[in-house]
Amino acid sequence: MSSVLNLLQDLVRCPSVTPNEAGCFGVIAPILEAAEFTVVFINRNETSNLWAYRGDGPYLVVNGHVDVVPPGPGWSSDPFEPTRRDGLLIGRGACDMKASVAAAVTALTQSSVTNIGLLLTSDEEGMGLDGTEYAITQIAGIDRALVIEPTSVETLGDFYKPGRRGSVTVQITVPGIQGHVAYPDRAKNAVHSLAPILDELVKTKWDDGDEFFPPTSMQVFQLRAGVGASNVIPGDAAIGINWRNSPLSSYATIQERTERIASGCEFVWLDGARPFLSPPARVAAGIQAAVEEVTGLRPAASTGGGTSDARAFAAHGIEVAEFGPVPVRMHGADEAIQISDLEPLVTIYNRIFELA
Repeated sequence: MSSVLNLLQDLVRCPSVTPNEAGCFGVIAPILEAAEFTVVFINRNETSNLWAYRGDGPYLVVNGHVDVVPPGPGWSSDPFEPTRRDGLLIGRGACDMKASVAAAVTALTQSSVTNIGLLLTSDEEGMGLDGTEYAITQIAGIDRALVIEPTSVETLGDFYKPGRRGSVTVQITVPGIQGHVAYPDRAKNAVHSLAPILDELVKTKWDDGDEFFPPTSMQVFQLRAGVGASNVIPGDAAIGINWRNSPLSSYATIQERTERIASGCEFVWLDGARPFLSPPARVAAGIQAAVEEVTGLRPAASTGGGTSDARAFAAHGIEVAEFGPVPVRMHGADEAIQISDLEPLVTIYNRIFELA
C-alpha cells in the first residue's frame, strides 16, 4: 500500500469536524519534521493552524484544511473508518480535502525545493476567521500560494481555479400586522407582502458574467412565517438569500438593488467573500505545466464552485491559484476519492513546487 494512501487513511480516521483537528496534526507534524521542516502552531480560540516551513523565504505556501463537515445520515459504512470499495476510498473528508493534504505532505517529503511552506487549518468549513485568514497575518515572507482544494471535475487535471466568485448573504424581514384570518381587514399579511418582492428578486438578472466568471446567481435558502396556527395571519415574514457573485455585481450593487426592490423591509447583510482573479503568473503557469506533463491535459481555468481560503491570500494581494483532485460526493454521504488519482496527484504537486 502506498505511503500517500496510508496517510490518507490515517487522516480520515481523525473525526476532525470544524474546528477540531482531532489528531490530524499529530499525524502530519512528525512526517514533516523528519523531512527537515520546522513545524510551529498558530492557534487562536478553538482553531489550530499548522505552519511547516523550510528555508528563509520568500515562501511558496501550500494551503489546505483538515477540518470536515459533520457526517450526517445515509452512510453505508462508518464515516470515520476509511473503506475501500470499487476503486474508491470512502470516508468523511476523503476528497474535501484530506486526499489533497495527504498528497501535498507526501510530495513535500520527497521534494528538495526550499523556501516552501505548508499552512493547514482546522477552520475552513466554518467561519474561517481564526484559520488561514488569521494565520497568514502571523507569517512573514509569503510570496505566492497554492491552495489544494479539489478543483477537477470529471478527470484529474481538467480544471484549476485562478479565482473564485464572491458570496453575499442577506436576511430580509418583511413587516406586517398579525391578526385573525377571519378578519383580514384588521391585519396585514406579511407573506402577501413578501410574494411580489421575492418574485421580482427571482426575475432579476444580476449580470451576464464574463470570460472568467459565470453570471451572478441568487438562491433562497430560508423562508419563515407564521406561528404554526392555521387561523393566524403572519405579522412578519423572513427570508434568507445568498448570491454567488462575479466582479460585475459587487456587494454594494447587490445591496442597493435588493433594498430598492424590498423597500420598507429590515435587512441584515453579510459580505462573506469578495470575488477575485489572480494574474496568470507563476502559480497558475506551474499548475498548467505540471498537470499537462503528468496527465497530458491542459487544465482549463474555472472560478465556479463555492468559496475557499484562497480569498484570504487574494485579499492581501498575494498571487494564488488552486488545484486538486476530482471530488466524489463532496459534503454528502459516502464521500470518496478515486484511489488511482492519489499517486499522480503527488507527482503533480511535486512538479508544481518546482515550477511555481
